[in-house]
Amino acid sequence: MPLAQLISTTALHARLQEPNLVLLDCRFALEDPGYGARSHAEGHLPGAHFADLERDLSAPVVKGVTGRHPLPDPQMLVDRLRSWGIDNDSTIVLYDDGPGAFAARAWWLLAWLGKRDGVWLLDGGLKAWKAAGLALTADLPKQRAGSFDGQADGSLLLSAAQLQQRLGAGDLTLLDARALPRFRGDVEPLDPVAGHIPGAQCAVFTDNLDADGRFLPAGQLRARFDALRGTRPVESLVAYCGSGVTACHNLFAMSLADYPLAPLYAGSWSEWITDPARPVATGD
Repeated sequence: MPLAQLISTTALHARLQEPNLVLLDCRFALEDPGYGARSHAEGHLPGAHFADLERDLSAPVVKGVTGRHPLPDPQMLVDRLRSWGIDNDSTIVLYDDGPGAFAARAWWLLAWLGKRDGVWLLDGGLKAWKAAGLALTADLPKQRAGSFDGQADGSLLLSAAQLQQRLGAGDLTLLDARALPRFRGDVEPLDPVAGHIPGAQCAVFTDNLDADGRFLPAGQLRARFDALRGTRPVESLVAYCGSGVTACHNLFAMSLADYPLAPLYAGSWSEWITDPARPVATGD
């Protein structure tokens, strides 16, 4: 079974009564951290649990040390997944408002813990669900204790020190998922230093989507990442972004395109700039 899988609103609606199905609502807004919880309380897909980016899918920030969304402690995340009724063989569907960045973060975390089959992203997210005229509910989902048992896979990660050692190597393909103005350093609305890691290429995550907010066909995604990689080996790919969230969207899209799961620099730009000795680039 492919690592990255999409499910349509029609297919999900037909499967809502399956006993091993778990839905996670991953809505979040960087500019309004309470947005996701409020929105979930107002209405969500039937049976969906709320997975908060900062409370559930990240560890607390350590000022001057970590980025804005450090990876959660693996055992704490396992416990949280169990609290949502997740077992090793559960079918899990993840969604957010539509672009998929926060849902992709949850997808990557599940893969990191070893859950690499039976995990789907709702293509087009809540926007597509609403456009299809399908119902939302404010009802709380049924609670049951799951038995998921996962372990973190360190091979999916690259630390700041490991990445710094590779800078300047001709075989490195470092993809930055942020929008071009932030990549160039023209603007920086979230972090105290503007720019990007030297040698990176801008690979804005929204370019993985069509005009309706659904993922492009696998062939188009393959062509996109082939062009960014050039003649460098597939193993050269490393993904990062502002805080390790939207980079997961690129990793999901690459997996849709039949690329192997590349390493994530999880601390990303917001961690990189905590050490003034690390180099910074601006412009293209």
